Amino acid sequence: NVTARLLLGENCGSADEWHRNTLTTKQTGWTKGSPLASVPKHIEHFSKFSPSPLSMKQFLDFGSINACEKTSFVFLRQELPVRLSNIMKEINLLPDKLLTTPSVQIVQSWYIQSLMEILEFLDKNPDDHKVLGEFVDALVTIRNRHNDVVPTMAQGIIEYKEVFPQDPVTNQNIQYFLDRFYMSRISIRMLINQHTLIFDGATNPVHPNTIGSIDPQCQVTEVVQGKYGRWNCVTFFFSSSHVGNKKSQPISIVYVPSHLYHMLFELFKNAMRATIECHENSNNLPPIQVMVSLGGEDMSIKVSDKGGGVPFRRIENLFSYMYSTAPAPQIGDHTRTPLAGFGYGLPISRLYAKYFQGDLQLYSMEGYGTDAVIYLKALSTDSIERLPVYNKTALKNYKMSQEADDWCVPSKEPLDLANFKMGK
Repeated sequence: NVTARLLLGENCGSADEWHRNTLTTKQTGWTKGSPLASVPKHIEHFSKFSPSPLSMKQFLDFGSINACEKTSFVFLRQELPVRLSNIMKEINLLPDKLLTTPSVQIVQSWYIQSLMEILEFLDKNPDDHKVLGEFVDALVTIRNRHNDVVPTMAQGIIEYKEVFPQDPVTNQNIQYFLDRFYMSRISIRMLINQHTLIFDGATNPVHPNTIGSIDPQCQVTEVVQGKYGRWNCVTFFFSSSHVGNKKSQPISIVYVPSHLYHMLFELFKNAMRATIECHENSNNLPPIQVMVSLGGEDMSIKVSDKGGGVPFRRIENLFSYMYSTAPAPQIGDHTRTPLAGFGYGLPISRLYAKYFQGDLQLYSMEGYGTDAVIYLKALSTDSIERLPVYNKTALKNYKMSQEADDWCVPSKEPLDLANFKMGK
């Protein structure tokens, strides 16, 4: 109950107990009597509450019709600690050998510091315009601090893999955590972006009609053609069940254009690379085809290439954080694309699609090519945040043990029938 949660500030301690702590990126522990000492207590408190998922329509209505900075402030100073604390509880369930890597400790320190800074606003007056301005500044600081969370956590995985042997159960637990951790990060940045973009007093000159980071008329066809249409190896097809399946008909939905850019960039990059590598000795490259279709429930984007495809058994590995063998880029290298270098492009692109109840799936035919399909919800009322919650079910997923397979494992060696002699 959101209303009940907004009243929790009365029991969450005084803001006087919290002062801004200068925390270096190497600090992750705390000493008795310091402000950091009470962090576990607050994480324990806020993790008892489930996050409140918002629909795209709620984001839109709030930003355009009922935009109230005070209401947003009161909501976020409770909701952000809940989302942060839920995922911070799960970080502590990771293997100790991964938790002690320098990079993961850095990420933990960022989350602790950000939680502390938000908690400073728990009992501040929402009617004070100075407080509201300070809150916007704090959110911008937090967002900037967390810019490198993905590559830093990825570096932690690399540090872990270089030192310790791998086992399937641990890898599965890490995969489960990272999907939830990165999804939580997407949701937290969404909340921060909406508040800071709507209430910073400025209008986006490039996209004046956007509500925060959301475009209520996101022209999917223009997003596809506008960013990638310069590539002459791409062919586009568009259809909509609402307009008689006419080609080149504009298709729009309520969506976050930057999320769509992330997904499309990854799919185009992979398709182009596969096409070039598969046909490196050919003078004519086969085109990459894109089909966009809007139905009553789904909006689908299919990117098709003839780049030789991948074996069926490797499909799921393409979405694995542990499987990647890509060389790591330098952290802080902002000239690169956000998802480049760690092999995280596909798994995080799939999270962007799933964030508002969609999906991203690959269908490949080895020797021919691959179809990559992005599924999004057609209606803003159906586009509801998909958020991880820390509970007994989540806890159980971290306690799975290695068990014998209940299916026979095929031998890689040919069966020697000479060992089986017929009885006389």
